[in-house]
Amino acid sequence: MAARARFAFTVLAFGYAFLYLPIALVIVYSFNDSRLVTVWAGFSTKWWSALFANEAMLSAAWLSLRIAFVSATAAALIGLAAGYALARAPRFPGRTLFGSLVIAPMVMPEIVMGIAMLLLFVGSDSLLGGPQRGFLTIVIAHTTFAIAFVAVVVQARLADFDRSLEEAAMDLGATPWTAFLTVTLPMIAPAVASGWLLAFTLSLDDLVLTQFVAGAQSQTLPMQVYSSVRLGVDPQINALATLIVIVAVLALTTSGWLTRRRI
Repeated sequence: MAARARFAFTVLAFGYAFLYLPIALVIVYSFNDSRLVTVWAGFSTKWWSALFANEAMLSAAWLSLRIAFVSATAAALIGLAAGYALARAPRFPGRTLFGSLVIAPMVMPEIVMGIAMLLLFVGSDSLLGGPQRGFLTIVIAHTTFAIAFVAVVVQARLADFDRSLEEAAMDLGATPWTAFLTVTLPMIAPAVASGWLLAFTLSLDDLVLTQFVAGAQSQTLPMQVYSSVRLGVDPQINALATLIVIVAVLALTTSGWLTRRRI
């Protein structure tokens, strides 16, 4: 048993090293003095200063943050409604189709979604005169695939929800809508917030889908990074990657904490 435990621990250690050691090296080399990203030349923060002076990168980051906030908020609202319907209405005409359509973006390749979105926006532009590809089209695309993640989290939270609290509220005279706002929504708020954070993170680092629906003047942060690394990795990218890792870790940690929380 001891040998088996040591073997399992060794495999686990190698697995974690394979996943997280490259990320740790990126963080360390973000403080490298050399312009070569693989050669250590001493501790320095000059690449962090260069990053915060890079107007193109900062503009792309600000655009990505705005897109992520709007799309995550829209996905949280629509995903809440979808998750509630799937959890509280086990039988209605078309439920199987509806559930499949809600979950489909989670398993569908992004390139397929990107092509579909591109054809949709090109067709709507030619027929209706808009919307032009840019901020709005990116928000619509990101909201579409993020709804599934919010709906799944909300549905899972409602699966073990004590409905006697809602029934007690309605026995005291509350309407179903009032009971939802005053009892159900506060109870599932951590799950909704967790879904929002997950949708925000997914939108922030999306590249494949965004490339299909973005306009020439809408360069998000992942697109800007991809364009810059094609000519060689700039040390500023290490500093930027470190910031993204910090934001993602904070968002996912908060999301996990909110999911486990019980009010």
